[in-house]
Amino acid sequence: MSNEQLSDLTQPQRDRLAFVELRVRFIGEIRRQDLVSRFGIQSAAATRDLALYKDLAAGNIDYDPKGKSYVLGPEFKPVFDFPPERVLSWLTQGFGDGEPVRLKAWVACESPSWLTHPDLDVLAAVTRAIHQECPLAIEYHSISSGCSDREIAPFALIDNGLRWHVRAFDRKSQEFRDFVITRIKQPKVMKEAKVEPHEASNQDIQWTRIVELELVPHPDQPLPEITEMDYSMQDGVLRMKLRAATAGYILRKWSVDCSPDHSLRGPEFRLWLKDALALYGVKNALLAPGYRSPDQAKGEQKRDI
Repeated sequence: MSNEQLSDLTQPQRDRLAFVELRVRFIGEIRRQDLVSRFGIQSAAATRDLALYKDLAAGNIDYDPKGKSYVLGPEFKPVFDFPPERVLSWLTQGFGDGEPVRLKAWVACESPSWLTHPDLDVLAAVTRAIHQECPLAIEYHSISSGCSDREIAPFALIDNGLRWHVRAFDRKSQEFRDFVITRIKQPKVMKEAKVEPHEASNQDIQWTRIVELELVPHPDQPLPEITEMDYSMQDGVLRMKLRAATAGYILRKWSVDCSPDHSLRGPEFRLWLKDALALYGVKNALLAPGYRSPDQAKGEQKRDI
């Protein structure tokens, strides 16, 4: 599809074709009803849009009569140049899925840039595997163990504030783990295979467990009422419910002092975890600033004696 062909279309048409491409590339399929529901158009118009995209981008989509849907074609080449932030926003928040256009801001606004962006082709394979509930064969690059071939059963994306992970069952280690998406190469959706019952998300204890945390102004802060205002605290407490699998990431992102004696010092530590025992059994609690497991604390007490 050339720029000239795109320019001949109306903006609403381009938005709908962009939506077709997003759905097929990152979810793996699209039906007429998806267009009808998203844009409020008639079925006949949705049929025309799908036919138009198929004509303009030959090889990008194929019709699957068995599933009565259009699926990713073997010769897929993206037509629309979506920024990674836009795609991740669409995948995780479900809006902003029209053609990517830069609009003039109503007010001056700056937001910090991401230092890393996942490759969109890799991300697309990951999200298709999640949606289609298929295993994914990958080449994974780890700092500790180098490059290895793995089969994983992915089921969710995780934003840890610094980079994107995919939560998955790892058939090599036989554990549920987080995989950094930028370290995944050569992903291949295993369409003919299936995710086994013990590999499903409902078997992931760290994913299904919800931890309740109470964050308070750090006792070292001279004006705790300012912190209460900044975090909209109720009665001086910010209460959070998090998946155990994400707790360590979030506590690190917000520089929450998780030491039992609020011993961390520095202007970044404006919050303190009131009860560190709430993190007991949370595997990634080691990421939380100052956190010491009960076993570590006992060992330190013995050394002090």
